[in-house]
Amino acid sequence: MISDPSTGKAQQVTVSGPQANALIGLRIGDEVDGSIVGMSGVKLVIRGGSDRSGAPMRSDLPGPVKRRLLLSQGPGFRPRKKGLRKRKLVRGNTITEDIVQINMVVKREGEGS
Repeated sequence: MISDPSTGKAQQVTVSGPQANALIGLRIGDEVDGSIVGMSGVKLVIRGGSDRSGAPMRSDLPGPVKRRLLLSQGPGFRPRKKGLRKRKLVRGNTITEDIVQINMVVKREGEGS
């Protein structure tokens, strides 16, 4: 999913093959050239994603691991009451083969976009 804050629109782009392999090993917060997803002249920033089972990626969990963390807010848990905490399954901040959705934001556009 690629979001453009200047227009407020988002679009879904499917990537496979060698383009998808270029994303493996990157982390949340890394900058990516837009030509990987077919948007030349654009810089994209990785903001998150989710794996096959739906577990969201968290930027504060290093590596390509899957852990059950005690969460009080943020990606993976939205508390219904103030002070509520719950143990939830989340993914680390590194992209692996198990990640099926990557959320990106347009950082800056080029001349030809």
